[in-house]
Amino acid sequence: MYHNIGRAPRDLKRWRSLYVSPGAFARQLWLLKRLGYQGLSMSDAMPYLRDERRGRIAVITLDDGYVDNLQSALPALQRYGFTATCYVVSGSIGRYNNWDAEKLGIQKPLMTPAQLRAWHEGGMEIGAHTRSHPHLTQCNDAQLHDEIAGSKADLEDVLGAPVTQFCYPYGDMDDRVADVTRGAGYAAATTTRRGRAVIGMNLWRLPRVQVARHHILPQFAMRAFTDYEDKRGQSGRSSDYA
Repeated sequence: MYHNIGRAPRDLKRWRSLYVSPGAFARQLWLLKRLGYQGLSMSDAMPYLRDERRGRIAVITLDDGYVDNLQSALPALQRYGFTATCYVVSGSIGRYNNWDAEKLGIQKPLMTPAQLRAWHEGGMEIGAHTRSHPHLTQCNDAQLHDEIAGSKADLEDVLGAPVTQFCYPYGDMDDRVADVTRGAGYAAATTTRRGRAVIGMNLWRLPRVQVARHHILPQFAMRAFTDYEDKRGQSGRSSDYA
């Protein structure tokens, strides 16, 4: 789980961990490739999660839809022949992170429709991340449907292609939210619960491994290739930032 692929701005007040430098990101992809892993988008990984295919895979996801994903992540992903999923807040396309800009003290540019299409045409996937990045468990039924199904419709209109993957903002979800997500036609959904996804898991409650700015390559390896994050997830811990 990534957010920004870029250098943290000097005036950023909080959550500098959301930024992973382009160099660090490229080194992490290099290590995956060197150890025989294929980096995949969520849709490309579905046959593996359903036990229809076997192989060494690492699913790469980026939350929110920042411009730096296109500028810095896409070239590195293409260099190694990897794919990835970027989860987009459809109501803020071409704008900025209005859901946390005040807390962060910075406005981070989000991809425009043309940039989202460039990401998609570059071989990558767009997933939905709601319309306004709310806490979904606090939404009433009408709001929940609007945020989840509405985001899917918005993005499909922009891309002219199906959107089948979803990510819960802040990792905030429960049975009701998961049921609406599945009913909206998504093939799977990711949370912020810590851990690695394995065959047999509920596809609408998938955990992830957060990669942060301060994680040097050995720390990345420990999180990605060992049971470290699995144990943290079993203790009920979510990622440092949801």
